Amino acid sequence: MYIPIKRATDLILSLAGLAVLSPLLILLALLIKLESRGPVFFSQKRIGIGKSHFAIYKFRTMRIDAPKDVPTHLLDNPAQFITGMGRFLRRTSLDELPQIFNIIKGDMSIVGPRPALWNQYDLAAERDLYGANDILPGLTGWAQINGRDELPIPEKARLDGEYVRRMSFGFDCKIFVLTLARVAAADGVRGVNK
Repeated sequence: MYIPIKRATDLILSLAGLAVLSPLLILLALLIKLESRGPVFFSQKRIGIGKSHFAIYKFRTMRIDAPKDVPTHLLDNPAQFITGMGRFLRRTSLDELPQIFNIIKGDMSIVGPRPALWNQYDLAAERDLYGANDILPGLTGWAQINGRDELPIPEKARLDGEYVRRMSFGFDCKIFVLTLARVAAADGVRGVNK
């Protein structure tokens, strides 16, 4: 079965990534701290495998007075809360790098459905229809490269279910490569251009 191989690959690649990216992580942390008040890291309760909860780690991209537990795309004017450094981090998806620690801990995989907020009950319910809550969530996923924040919930859940059906080493590699292309183009990222 692919799951044990997937976990071993996640662990090896995330530990290697942490070793290589450590200087960048330190530099980004310093720049965040120099620009705005508040912690360098941001943690948020997300839905994991089997609809359990875990704390996802990110670099903080918003002011400390931003609304909590609200997806950015649901804010009336997200740009008012995003810091200058935060816009850069989101556009480049570098804000997601601390999730390397989530992968090492076993909360996440490199590829899988993006973890929903704990209060996104509608998305969790839709994912139940496709078995997408039965695998580890990922740093990137099939829905991410097919629309990201712009997808309506039923379509996002359908794509997550398609990933579950097609999950394999080759499909993970394809998603990872396509993710790099999407990140380079800053496709589907909301609230970063203002």
